[in-house]
Amino acid sequence: MNQLKLGIPKGSLEKATIELFAKSGWQIKLSSRNYFPEIDDPELSCSICRPQEMSMYIEKEVLDAGITGKDWTLENRSEVVVVADLVYSKVSRKPTRWVLAVPGDSPVKRPEDLEGKKIATELVNFTKEYFASRNINVDIAFSWGATEAKVVSGLADAIVEVTETESTIRAHGLRVIEELMSSNTQLIASKSAWADPWKREKIENIALLLKGALRADRIVGLKMNVPKEKLEEVVGLLPSLRGPTISPLYQQEWFSVETVISEHEVRDLIPRLLRSGAEGIIEYSLNKVI
Repeated sequence: MNQLKLGIPKGSLEKATIELFAKSGWQIKLSSRNYFPEIDDPELSCSICRPQEMSMYIEKEVLDAGITGKDWTLENRSEVVVVADLVYSKVSRKPTRWVLAVPGDSPVKRPEDLEGKKIATELVNFTKEYFASRNINVDIAFSWGATEAKVVSGLADAIVEVTETESTIRAHGLRVIEELMSSNTQLIASKSAWADPWKREKIENIALLLKGALRADRIVGLKMNVPKEKLEEVVGLLPSLRGPTISPLYQQEWFSVETVISEHEVRDLIPRLLRSGAEGIIEYSLNKVI
């Protein structure tokens, strides 16, 4: 039987990725002592590995495909196929940012002010290329973690670190002076897997369902009954991806109306629908929007 070797990111993205796969139709069961989680699809075998290393494993064909960050694929200069951008993270559905930060009381205002200074980061190659492109001579030091503390303890003059909300950076008394890169989660594949018809179709199916699950995030379905004389008024209130679905009720002058809308619109819309004549309003969650 054909089988696709799929990489699941370990660490901060792990929980969000497993939840996304569950919403897409795959149940992944983790074990704290096992790097090979179970998945309820005989055509898939899963491995857990760090996002920082995912693209290297895929390029070397240890894995066929996997989830990682755009930043680490660029950092590793990996020759892989980017199948889909999947914008999600451990906190939000927004891209993350790699920023250049200095102590709050530092005289540094712009990257050029760091000439001859030391910068700590985990994203070494990309940071070197960034400063080289601007002809700024700096000393780039690899950070094994707790990068913000390197500046606080005086081990570096600045850091390049990933952030979503900047809360950790501000908590350490640091100030962002430049955004170097915006990054998001991606589904990537090896060139050989992409060239294999069966594997490519399997990867494309996974991408389709993952994107559908993300598209359904914070979107809900609304279903209601509307009398014929109120139909135009109610339909006029409804936002929709294309247009509401309208079906006549059996042997009645009423219609069933169904649509999908953003979750944040529901609280204001339902009272207006009731006042306009809609009845039996049902709100339901969506797993995927394809």
